[in-house]
Amino acid sequence: MLPTPGDRSPSSVKIAVVGGGSTYTPELIDGFARLRDALPVGELVLIDPATERLALVGALARRIFAAQGHPGRITWTDDLDAGLDGAHAVLLQLRVGGQAARNQDETWPLECGCVGQETTGAGGLAKALRTVPVVLDIAERVRRRCPDAWIVDFTNPVGIVTRALLTHGHKAVGLCNVAIGFQRKFAKLLGVAPERVELEHVGLNHLTWERAVRVDGTDVLPRLLAEHGDAIAADLRMPRALLDHLGVVPSYYLRYYYQHDAVVRELRTKPSRAAEVAALERRLLDLYADPSLTEKPALLSQRGGAYYSEAAVALTSALLSGGDPGGGGDGRAGSAGSGGDGTAGGARSGGDGTAGGARSGGDGTAGSAGGGGPAGGAVGTGGGSVSGRGAGGVAGAAGAVGAATASGLFSAGGAAGAGGVQVMNTFNAGTLPFLPDDAVVEVPAGVGPGGPSPLPLRPLPPLFAGLVANVTAYEHLALEAALKGGRDRVFSALLAHPLIGQIDYADRLADELIAHNREHLTWA
Repeated sequence: MLPTPGDRSPSSVKIAVVGGGSTYTPELIDGFARLRDALPVGELVLIDPATERLALVGALARRIFAAQGHPGRITWTDDLDAGLDGAHAVLLQLRVGGQAARNQDETWPLECGCVGQETTGAGGLAKALRTVPVVLDIAERVRRRCPDAWIVDFTNPVGIVTRALLTHGHKAVGLCNVAIGFQRKFAKLLGVAPERVELEHVGLNHLTWERAVRVDGTDVLPRLLAEHGDAIAADLRMPRALLDHLGVVPSYYLRYYYQHDAVVRELRTKPSRAAEVAALERRLLDLYADPSLTEKPALLSQRGGAYYSEAAVALTSALLSGGDPGGGGDGRAGSAGSGGDGTAGGARSGGDGTAGGARSGGDGTAGSAGGGGPAGGAVGTGGGSVSGRGAGGVAGAAGAVGAATASGLFSAGGAAGAGGVQVMNTFNAGTLPFLPDDAVVEVPAGVGPGGPSPLPLRPLPPLFAGLVANVTAYEHLALEAALKGGRDRVFSALLAHPLIGQIDYADRLADELIAHNREHLTWA
């Protein structure tokens, strides 16, 4: 049974973290420790096949809980089923193939003059093909071992992975840290407490725009751009003139689209981000081995995924309790999308874990989705259709939107950050009417035990809607390729992607993708 909304006892919640051996896990642990009034965790189990790494991370996690006086119990295991038993929520932060696969995702597309990035373009497709079958196998294990549990996905590419989970009928939401990162930066620039700032955040995962920034309900985006446009543009590494022209703040991932060729030239001149992270992780693991370390080290801030834990705690608390987790500016996770540090957004979905069969996470050795054990055959789960078993879920989500609006669940103006609202990835269900209902969008949504209910949004102008529609079509084809396999499906997805879109590029990239990922693709 899930804990009831009134059950706030320290033993009321069990959280399972798949990929718990990630070097980023101490950030999550720190959030659970600091925000224990919002989410009373009785047991937190870290699951990962990389046992040596897991032991280092798990021991540090225990020391963090003890140092902050958290009464909860931390355990770790490489047995997925045992770790899942009795969980109320399952957090996914895995990386199939580890940093080695990520390094390939970020390098071989550059040979064709295309951006190399772990969630965007050909590299993002490769990661989706490796990841979706493994995640679906884990989700089926969740369905068997803890059928009432919510799955919160931080695993990139979040939009495609979340769509796979939802269309196969799983209780799942996707989370990213872009929105919360903007909210915190804007609050600092404006000199106000973060919980007063609400964002009108709209688009797809890693393809979003902030169309309004409201402080106490008043849109201050024009003033923000006028007074701080240079600082915002510099942070995004985009021209100030572009922000003035758009009248919005684009996600920094839009740089791959708006400045593609310049980014390719830049990436060709320096080591990959994967190489940088791998070196950083070696230093972090050395720190984690120190038994005197009782807090997350400052070095971890270079790992990325800012405010990961605050958003994860806020969302998980809302999904399990259905109420405002309580809030304030002291970092105790306000509403599901606002108070204190519990604001919209989430992790950069990651950890850096690899997957060995269905036991995915950490940086353990990579196993193919179908090799060596329980993940085998996951590609065909649920009939292999992109619409799959999720059709009823789309209809249900659409009904929930209407019910939530009628009950006043949504904050005024459709901005993220207030009154039980958080930015997340979920079924479109009519939110953006030019997209299919079973597309997954990243938008503000009311959230409770019944799941997310996206807020109604203003129409999206063609300048943004065209790109959203194009990438949504690519994501549909990418999921088809991940579920059913085949070079033709890989080629189609690449041809549809707006950063590729040419026969010669798609043809060469399809061959390169398969060659570099053959060990992870059961059909290759």
